[in-house]
Amino acid sequence: MKGPILKVLVLGAVSGSVLLVALCGAAVAGHDPVAIVAPPWSGPGPGLPLGADALGRDVLARVLAGGRDLTLTAIAAASTASALGVAGGLWVGWSRGRLGRAAASAADLLLALPLLLLALLAVVTLPGPAAVVAGTVLGGTPLTLRVVADATATARRAGYVEAALSRGERGGAVLLREVLPAHAGLVGADLGQRLVLAVQLVAALSVLGFGPAPPAPDWAAMLRENLPGLGLNAAATIAPAAALAVLAGSVAALSHSLGDGRS
Repeated sequence: MKGPILKVLVLGAVSGSVLLVALCGAAVAGHDPVAIVAPPWSGPGPGLPLGADALGRDVLARVLAGGRDLTLTAIAAASTASALGVAGGLWVGWSRGRLGRAAASAADLLLALPLLLLALLAVVTLPGPAAVVAGTVLGGTPLTLRVVADATATARRAGYVEAALSRGERGGAVLLREVLPAHAGLVGADLGQRLVLAVQLVAALSVLGFGPAPPAPDWAAMLRENLPGLGLNAAATIAPAAALAVLAGSVAALSHSLGDGRS
């Protein structure tokens, strides 16, 4: 037991550190991330550890400042999707009524639709961050609902739940006091998966031009802006790509570890 717990703690510390840097990195950036400080695509040198980007701005400063909006949007989207999915899954798995079956069928229908298509449809009517939240909710909530509903339906038949019901405890109280805490690992793992999904969606929309308006620093937008200069200063493209990969990878590893601990 100590091994899995230690693994979760270590991965949690790593993920937390990465999120902290993404949210607060701008505070330690050496230059103004939108200031032009060197010729375009200058290589690494004194005062510019990662060189300059397509317009001559400090790549390191832009990487440190470019994760805040992306991460905040992803956290808001993932939290909303997970909360709605968990609440819906508890209700569907516990109720076993017609409405519950209808909700499960609607979730299955949404799961059949491509997530990026849902997000692009949302972009047509909503601003960027709201579109990401809407897309993540539409794409992520149904899967969370199905997973939690199945786990709740299984728990409803468990001996400890039947014993609590036989003592005259109300179903809602049993659901919140007995069933939901038993799903803690499942909910944590699912939240991590929703966060990774949201990061991917934010990045995809930003690359397609639906992210923050220039000259605001943004990891995904930096990929699009600096790819033509890959041969001149590769760090301008590789650094934001690595930042995205480390953020998504650390959260995914933590989510996987929580899922393993549950099983």
